[in-house]
Amino acid sequence: MIKEIILATGNKHKVEEISAILKDIGIKVIPMISFPTYPKTVEDGETLHDNAAKKAREAALFFKSWVIADDTGLEVDYLNGAPGVYSARYAGEHCSYEDNNNKLLAALKGVPKEKRTAKFRCVIAVSSPEGDVSFADGEIFGIISDKVAGTNGFGYDPVFFVPEENKSFAELSAEVKNKISHRARALEKAKELIKQLL
Repeated sequence: MIKEIILATGNKHKVEEISAILKDIGIKVIPMISFPTYPKTVEDGETLHDNAAKKAREAALFFKSWVIADDTGLEVDYLNGAPGVYSARYAGEHCSYEDNNNKLLAALKGVPKEKRTAKFRCVIAVSSPEGDVSFADGEIFGIISDKVAGTNGFGYDPVFFVPEENKSFAELSAEVKNKISHRARALEKAKELIKQLL
């Protein structure tokens, strides 16, 4: 039985979130960024699956270890699914979360609430040390607010309104978000996948 799995991300928020969700399966999650050297994957895939697989596979072959990676995108219906695979760099390379949110709100300025529907999608990729990749997906539907709200979370959380909770993602506690989010849903499936694989 494998006791640990490397998490291939440079995003500290994702490290916290994924580690918290996976803590109950008895496998230690080791952030890739805790190693002095690690592969910096160029995310040039056309889909979330492409990018998640590339990150997981490159790290797995580099470390000769089991690896988990994710790619996540916000898909806004009014914008024909944008920003999608470009969510992290929607406002340009090296942009901030605030830059992305401001660009999104500007793109939807004046658009009525019923046309601001969106979904968060997360693809989890689990790679064997040999580079064989398996996937788990999760999604959650919501509405893009017309202003930011809340200080928890990261990324598009302050503008992603969840009707069932009557709050934005950034207004939810970590405990609630880690039960209902797209990443939580993907990771619940990934837990079963990891148990089978390992």
